[in-house]
Amino acid sequence: MSIPGKRPKLIATDLDGTIVVHGAGYDNSQIRQRTIDAFQKAYEMGIHIFFVTGRPPRWMPEIKEAFGFGNSICANGAMLYDFNDDLILEEWGIPVENQLEIAKILRAHIPHISFAIEYGDEFHHEIGYVPRWDIGVDMQPVEKIEARMVRPAFKMLARCSDYQMSSDEMLEIAQREVGHLANVTHSNPTESLLEISAVGVSKGETLAIVAARLGLGADDCVSFGDNPNDFSMLEWAGRSWAMGDGHRDGVKHAKFVAEPHYTDSVARIIEELLTLPE
Repeated sequence: MSIPGKRPKLIATDLDGTIVVHGAGYDNSQIRQRTIDAFQKAYEMGIHIFFVTGRPPRWMPEIKEAFGFGNSICANGAMLYDFNDDLILEEWGIPVENQLEIAKILRAHIPHISFAIEYGDEFHHEIGYVPRWDIGVDMQPVEKIEARMVRPAFKMLARCSDYQMSSDEMLEIAQREVGHLANVTHSNPTESLLEISAVGVSKGETLAIVAARLGLGADDCVSFGDNPNDFSMLEWAGRSWAMGDGHRDGVKHAKFVAEPHYTDSVARIIEELLTLPE
């Protein structure tokens, strides 16, 4: 099926599981050359490129190395980040009082829960929280994360430490119990891990803000993503693609479904988008 509409003026894409192959370990060699070339051509044609990710800034050097152009929205919408100059341009954090209340409530509703928190260039976690990627970053984990809740955080993370609940099961509980205090999502159904942002902060909300600043609306934009933390931007963009090997609910939020992410599917779609009339 051919893609309807005109050439987009902005392309927004998730990274891991969308253009970065699963299991890459934040290694840009897992971004295929065809994908890099497609984004490069779009950029050279004057299309705004936004890499919209749950990653914190410290995980972005590989993206700079692979692309060297474009803009980034990090931490699921909590941060506008210039990865070329390593500058946080704007940030929306969870107030300390909300962090404390979120931890208190989730401890009462999710068994064996443990927490981590991120602000500035710092990452802190509880002894019971076992990091998968930031191993060794926090050399002094604490018994309770409340001891590190000293300033607004761009992200909280909550893990079911015995892995007895899926991320989807945790998300259903958290949205019901703390949805008034935060925006809760996840980026991997099998990780037993929630990603928590301030109220009103999401990839879609921040993408809409930056697009409006450029004089663009949803119909000017396309987006790609694979998991619940992408659903808001898949819903917002006029044309959007959920990855065929992504979360099963992606089809409910996107306008189209792409082939699995490891098949150069985003690159192929962008190549076709670039052939559309302005």
